[in-house]
Amino acid sequence: MTKHTAEQRALLDQVSQIADGLAQTFAPFCEVVVHDLLDPKHAVLAIHNNLSGREAGHPATELGLARIADPDYPQVIANYANQFADGRPAKSTSIGIKDSSGKYVAALCMNIDLTLFRGLQSAVGQFVRVDAGAATQESLDPAGADLIRARIDQFAARLATTPRALKTEDRRALLKELKESGIMEIRRAMEVTAQYLGVSRATVYSDTK
Repeated sequence: MTKHTAEQRALLDQVSQIADGLAQTFAPFCEVVVHDLLDPKHAVLAIHNNLSGREAGHPATELGLARIADPDYPQVIANYANQFADGRPAKSTSIGIKDSSGKYVAALCMNIDLTLFRGLQSAVGQFVRVDAGAATQESLDPAGADLIRARIDQFAARLATTPRALKTEDRRALLKELKESGIMEIRRAMEVTAQYLGVSRATVYSDTK
């Protein structure tokens, strides 16, 4: 049986707690695995949301063996393409954990099943597809609405926030800027602006004065 130092046991315990929290957060689409790299023949210490069919006690993967062999192997390898044993596509991230001596002790790995997401992507793509060659041309949006939204987005981006998260004083500064630029003269500008900011028309009218 492999012996671990007190520090190494503590690291493995903490990684296991993190794995449990991640698994509960991203269930059921993300498998979270804790590897004990000090025991490569039985490296899988814990597995949550089991998607790969592996079990605790299974040996280390190629990536785990690479870390064991080379302390300089990258600690974080994120979002790499992977595949479950039954062929399902996956996206994986592997994080190596070192002790104070620089030796790899553990690895925390996340494997996301992309099957459902790709199915949703396909369904959404089909749903939003329109016939660009159709003869009928119609817009349900007032003319100039895109321009108003774009200017609001630009203003919010400068403050590293979103239009609906603007503080009162920032919203007033935005509306002053829009008024001075003449954008508020566009038809139904008050209504479009209010809807995009998530406030009432009365609030926009008041803040524009």
